[in-house]
Amino acid sequence: MVEKLITFSLKNRAIVLLVSAGLFVWGIYSVRQNPIDAIPDLSENQVIVFTEWMGRSPQVIEAQVTYPLVSNLQGIPKVKNIRGASMFGMSFVYIIFEDDVDVYWARTRVLERLNYAQRLLPQNVVPSLGPDGTGVGHIFWYHLEANGMNLGEQRALQDWYVKFALQTVPGVAEVASFGGFEKQYQLVLDPLKMQYYNVSMMEVMNAVKANNNDVGGRKFEMSNMSYIIRGLGYIKNIKDVEDISIKNYNSIPVKVKDIGTVQMGGDLRLGIFDQNGTGEVVGGIVVMRYGENADKVIKAVKAKMKEVEKGLPEGVKFKTSYDRSELIEKAIESVKGTLIEEMIAVSLVILIFLFHWRSALIILIQLPISVAIGFILLEAFGISSNIMSLTGIALAIGVVVDDGIVMVENAYRTISEKQEEMIHNK
Repeated sequence: MVEKLITFSLKNRAIVLLVSAGLFVWGIYSVRQNPIDAIPDLSENQVIVFTEWMGRSPQVIEAQVTYPLVSNLQGIPKVKNIRGASMFGMSFVYIIFEDDVDVYWARTRVLERLNYAQRLLPQNVVPSLGPDGTGVGHIFWYHLEANGMNLGEQRALQDWYVKFALQTVPGVAEVASFGGFEKQYQLVLDPLKMQYYNVSMMEVMNAVKANNNDVGGRKFEMSNMSYIIRGLGYIKNIKDVEDISIKNYNSIPVKVKDIGTVQMGGDLRLGIFDQNGTGEVVGGIVVMRYGENADKVIKAVKAKMKEVEKGLPEGVKFKTSYDRSELIEKAIESVKGTLIEEMIAVSLVILIFLFHWRSALIILIQLPISVAIGFILLEAFGISSNIMSLTGIALAIGVVVDDGIVMVENAYRTISEKQEEMIHNK
């Protein structure tokens, strides 16, 4: 079989060269199409269900949220394992699927089952799916450099401008904000005044919710004109909250300001983000969508940040906290350098010991085609170009070089001996 293949190749050199050129072009195409990352994604094929029920203890969350979800999500096909975690005010359920399951098919099946499981949860408790990213999807971190801007204003700028803009970048699953203070209206109630006016906590909460709303009326015509009636009731400042009427006490309206005070403050924080010990910062974490090309997504995010920076207030700039593209580029450069160095070294060895340029040319052609075939297989099996796969290719180059040297030297020696015998016989 091997002899027939060698004979066919020798008799059809044009076909062999065309096939080699085709493989090389195909390999270059695969290199450009193959997702490039620095870290191999070894995470499990999972879908995360997140449920928030603030103010409840972990025991209540476990009994009324986590357990009903876990017990009702177990009937999903191709599920390998389900894990639940309960903490103060939050529940996490991790549905682990088999490795060959498409992640978006899995998310669809989970959503279908959640529609049924939600009726078992307490009222107004709504579970939601986590982003379609993985544990190694944190590809880019940034923070805002804003001198003269307090942390609350920076967080509002991040949440209501920067975050929405960066989420439109193709390949980005989520932009998670960190640091600063989330602005909120805080009602500080006086228990003695509440007892005096006979006002309960639920009455205050229901009154504030009911008065923070816009309502629509109907259309009517007057003087050949059509008018649409609307009721504008959204809260715009602290005074609007203070003037909300809760109930009547001896025919006198009891307002929020009569039983407590209203202030603008920040939400409860579980930690802070510090930049090199210089102080707190506000920023975001860009999470890449599952299976995307990390290098392309990072470049697209940086291009989008340049556009977004034009609309930032004066003195506000982006600063990079973590950029995986540096590691990706160094890994690629390392493989390129190894390939070039070995091609040069092997060519010199062939030229010095055999003194035959055609033999050296065979090695120079063989190495790039071998690497190209490696990338074709990576693309075919859906494996990204990362440190592990690129290192494997770099190590394999040494084996290919050794094999090439042995075969070329043996072929050269055999042909030389045959030629000497022919000359001697003559």
